[in-house]
Amino acid sequence: MALSVSSVKFSSGFEDDKKQDAFGFPKFVVMGHRGFGMNMLQSPDEKMKSIKENSILSFNVAADFPIDFVEFDVQVTRDGCPVIFHDIFMFTQEQGVIIEKRVTEMALHEFLSYGPQKDGAIGKPMFRKTKDGRIFEWKVVKDDPLCTLQDAFVKVKRSVGFNVELKFDDNIVYGEEELRQTLDNILKVVDEHVQNRPIIFSSFHPDAARLIRNMQMSYPVFFLTNGGCEIYEDVRRNSLDEAIKICEEGGLQGIVSQVKAILRTPNAIQRVKDSKLSLISYGQLNNVVEVIYLQYLMGVEGVIVDMVMEISEAIASISVKNKADGEEDDGRKSMVMFGEERTKVKISKDAIAFLTKFAHKLLQQ
Repeated sequence: MALSVSSVKFSSGFEDDKKQDAFGFPKFVVMGHRGFGMNMLQSPDEKMKSIKENSILSFNVAADFPIDFVEFDVQVTRDGCPVIFHDIFMFTQEQGVIIEKRVTEMALHEFLSYGPQKDGAIGKPMFRKTKDGRIFEWKVVKDDPLCTLQDAFVKVKRSVGFNVELKFDDNIVYGEEELRQTLDNILKVVDEHVQNRPIIFSSFHPDAARLIRNMQMSYPVFFLTNGGCEIYEDVRRNSLDEAIKICEEGGLQGIVSQVKAILRTPNAIQRVKDSKLSLISYGQLNNVVEVIYLQYLMGVEGVIVDMVMEISEAIASISVKNKADGEEDDGRKSMVMFGEERTKVKISKDAIAFLTKFAHKLLQQ
């Protein structure tokens, strides 16, 4: 299932300085979200807090399964070091009081002082704040030290590619020079350590995505969007059509969309394809096998998932059988076998309609 590093061709370039070369994955790809899956400390599901997200341990455990990439978030510290961390703020406790510090305002040594240390010592306590304002101590079953982007290149198994999400604060207006300096620090590490590992850049920040495309021609750049599932002041972030426009104008190679946006506007898939863009998805619904299956049938090229073991093993069992010679042509030209039991399912309008109805029920929950 996993792509070998030699099987992915990521050459790219502009045509007439405006259009991007068509980019496509050689097969349906599976990416581990923040490694082996994101941590949801408030979740009753122990799988959501089994291994510290965005850690070397998480990446390497994910790499033991039939996946193609690990996705992770990169920010740059005050002293110019790219580190892997999702949240904009680090929350800790000092003298019984919860305090917050912006990751990009820390020096590297301060950032690395949180959580378990490489020498086995116990670092500063880490907490996490949810969108609704609740704060949880960041406790997982298997913890691991915080890490830098360089650590990931050196210590993560080479069997997986990296989907490097360029992380920026939605509430800050960044100037071009500030963005350029941040991206330059990241590119220096990537260029120095990449060897032949497949790399994808992605970002919710439209200007950062377009800028890193202009700064290099070696790695594909995907625009991240929730497709209108949340509304932002920047209208470029509020629909799949806007995402297509960003990609076409900036020479980007693809879109990473919230799966809900794809299921709500499935006709957008064809518009993405017509624009010669790749399309992959993210979101908690990607932990439902039937939703993955539906996207596979609809033409989505890959998924970012939290339940790496369950989803990757289910996806690995997909195979396509062409219609045998002499077999009656009823308009359903292939059969897909999906899941451990490899149940045969006809690719038909009825099958897609059934799965779409199922997905719509999930959307309403």
